[in-house]
Amino acid sequence: MFTFLPVKLNTRMNVAKSAYRVFSANSSAACTELAKKITERLGVELGKSVVFQESNRETRVDVKESVRGQTIFIIQTIPRDVNTAIMELLVMAYALKTSCAKNIIGVIPYFPYSKQCKMRKRGSIVCKLLASMLAKAGLTHIITMDLHQKEIQGFFSFPVDNLRASPFLIQYIQEEIPDYRNAIIVAKSPAAAKRAQSYAERLRLGLAVIHGEAQCSESDMADGRHSPPCVRNTTGHTGLELPLMMAKEKPPITVVGDVGGRIAIIVDDIIDDVGDFVAAAEILKERGAYKIYIMATHGLLSADAPRLIEESAIDEVVVTNTVPHEVQKLQCPKIKTVDVSMILAEAIRRIHNGESMAYLFRNITVDD
Repeated sequence: MFTFLPVKLNTRMNVAKSAYRVFSANSSAACTELAKKITERLGVELGKSVVFQESNRETRVDVKESVRGQTIFIIQTIPRDVNTAIMELLVMAYALKTSCAKNIIGVIPYFPYSKQCKMRKRGSIVCKLLASMLAKAGLTHIITMDLHQKEIQGFFSFPVDNLRASPFLIQYIQEEIPDYRNAIIVAKSPAAAKRAQSYAERLRLGLAVIHGEAQCSESDMADGRHSPPCVRNTTGHTGLELPLMMAKEKPPITVVGDVGGRIAIIVDDIIDDVGDFVAAAEILKERGAYKIYIMATHGLLSADAPRLIEESAIDEVVVTNTVPHEVQKLQCPKIKTVDVSMILAEAIRRIHNGESMAYLFRNITVDD
């Protein structure tokens, strides 16, 4: 007769930390450059996936490896075709979600539709809509850089890490602009004064502000000064008699601060339609600035921006590689690029290892 002795099972297992993978959600070769730089810094391979457009322009994503139980980082840079890039990100996130990925973290250096974060007349807050769509698709976290308005973080139902490009741009100023001590930081509008002040304080430089606005500017549309219509319906109940509101009138564009004989450095978060920057450069030249630099995080450089920059008084435009702009650089040699893949790679590493992100925000002011 055989006796079976009970076998003691080891109920404690050594569970290794879950792996992570990095994918690129873009079908354009130019837009995968940033993803390749980030993976090289991390020492990992870019995840195998295929993102392409069907003949009817539908987006299709095919993930070529298992992601079950893993933390996935999706890097998505935004080219000129913004809506296609958004759809690629949504479809890939949902594909990873249905493939049982543990966490899906979007690395979106330039967050699209960030300028549409306020109600304008009878429009909509599209940025809030996009945040809801990303959450519904399966994203659990976002890493981005220099949101147009910091309040956008409140649109999301999951954590958002809003990194800053200012340390890299300040380093460029110190290392690449000769005699930068003779420079002055310029805000092209009062709304950008806080950002400019942050740069000026860290570089120990002076500050100038361009005050005034042209007709039909963005702020003119945003503040609703022309809505509701001023035609009053006299039939029926007239309601409350409100006091007559005086129309806004801003002075002609002028410069508050002395830029004579100085290097003028205009700082902003986005440079898209360069008309305002070209006009600001002309004014600064008239006031005596002998060199003019534009520093911005996101270089969208839409439409005829390269040609306008080349023909303007601007000496150099410095942007980061959050947005691909290699074509624009070929058209205009004044455009220079600063690589920010280092901080994006470090953010991915820290999030995966559960480390604090505070180190990446050291010496960063609230207004930056």
